[in-house]
Amino acid sequence: MNIDKKIVDDLVANDVSFVTTVPCKQLAGVIKEVDARDDIFHIPSNKEDEGMGLCAGAFMGGKRPAIIMQNTAIGVTINTLVTLTQFYRMPLPMIISYRGELREPVACQVEMAVHTKALLAQLNIPTYHFHWQDDVKEFDNILKYTFMCNKPVAILTDANFWGGYGDQ
Repeated sequence: MNIDKKIVDDLVANDVSFVTTVPCKQLAGVIKEVDARDDIFHIPSNKEDEGMGLCAGAFMGGKRPAIIMQNTAIGVTINTLVTLTQFYRMPLPMIISYRGELREPVACQVEMAVHTKALLAQLNIPTYHFHWQDDVKEFDNILKYTFMCNKPVAILTDANFWGGYGDQ
């Protein structure tokens, strides 16, 4: 199964038509797949909180948005998550590379990984952790849940889910 294609197929099947992305090595395949789709308007972002603002504009303009980002910027997105997405009950699927978890080769990424789930829990954001490639089978249901409850939802995707790094 091509997980990049499955993720984007599920986004399209759930009427997500606006996606913003922040570069990450783990997410390169899914970002490339998003960019190749004519039925998704893709706007790359420089920063995660900027991307959330773009998603808010798309949502207020009648689109279903999603953001693809890295967990290391969760800290800078807290204000945007609370005062924009949660306050306005904006459904926002957040596909997040969970850097610093198992099979992570970059030691400095570990420090944010230690805090990621706790920060999301403190904000009462439903969080799902994809560790095995078969976990992507739940993505369609998670998207349906996100749009049913009008909440931001985090899907953490670790290095193991993406196949690790090289021969690790």
